[in-house]
Amino acid sequence: MRTSSEGKDLPKPMLSIPGNFLDLPAELSDPTAARYVVLPVPYEGTVTWGKGAAAGPAAILEASAQVEWFDEELLAEFHHCGIATAEPVAPADTPDQQMRRVRAAAEPILRAGKFLLTLGGEHSVTIPLVAATADCHGDISVLQLDAHADLREEYAGSKYNHACVMRRVLELTDRIAQVGIRSFDESTWRDCQDLARNFILPKRVAEDPDWIDKALELLGEKVYVTVDMDAFDPSEAPGVGTPEPGGLHWHQVTSLLRRVCAERQVVAADVVETRPMPPSNVTEFLAARLAYKIVAYTQL
Repeated sequence: MRTSSEGKDLPKPMLSIPGNFLDLPAELSDPTAARYVVLPVPYEGTVTWGKGAAAGPAAILEASAQVEWFDEELLAEFHHCGIATAEPVAPADTPDQQMRRVRAAAEPILRAGKFLLTLGGEHSVTIPLVAATADCHGDISVLQLDAHADLREEYAGSKYNHACVMRRVLELTDRIAQVGIRSFDESTWRDCQDLARNFILPKRVAEDPDWIDKALELLGEKVYVTVDMDAFDPSEAPGVGTPEPGGLHWHQVTSLLRRVCAERQVVAADVVETRPMPPSNVTEFLAARLAYKIVAYTQL
């Protein structure tokens, strides 16, 4: 059972909204007053293997009801600023239609001055989210945590495939930091060598004490954070569509995010590519905790 900061048992709020992030009561999830808005995007239209990411947002929201509001690292609660949960963005028939649909959902949230925290779904949804964020905030940079570089020009006949997300992001900003990368194709090395040389591989994370400094050097003042859950080692987050061995670990990821939020202005974020694998709920719970960590770190 969730407990309050005083350590007493706290019953589940009577006025919580079904599917609401953290199972917050209505007064803390009012979209007009909340500082943060969670946007579920249950889309997996370009996934070619390991399907199931469309169920990710609902699974993360369900798991978030079990996340403690009191943060064990920061020794405080961070939900009082308000965290609303928007209606899910319905899947479209084609990738380009989905891009327009996600952008249309994101723009009014951003223009209302909210921090947009999106739950995917596949990684392609990051493309319109970055575009909408750039329109609202001006020049931005992107921190990508991912096992895959996602720099293909197109894949499976679509330039909006989830394997192409960062190639499309490069059309919006050339300031990106890619952390956790451990899988990319020959065309990425050939066509994007300047970026590839700056990949912060898990081996560097493990061996170089200054790896976070390098990530910060690659970023501008304003940052959009995108976390593909396969950035984590499969031992910690097995529920993803394309797991890769040798990934990042929880405290490496949270240490990076805490410093980026402290030294840059993080203006929006997403957590994508969670693929529920019942009866295990490890990955969706990790994703829910990570989302709340982002809420916490952006308030420090």
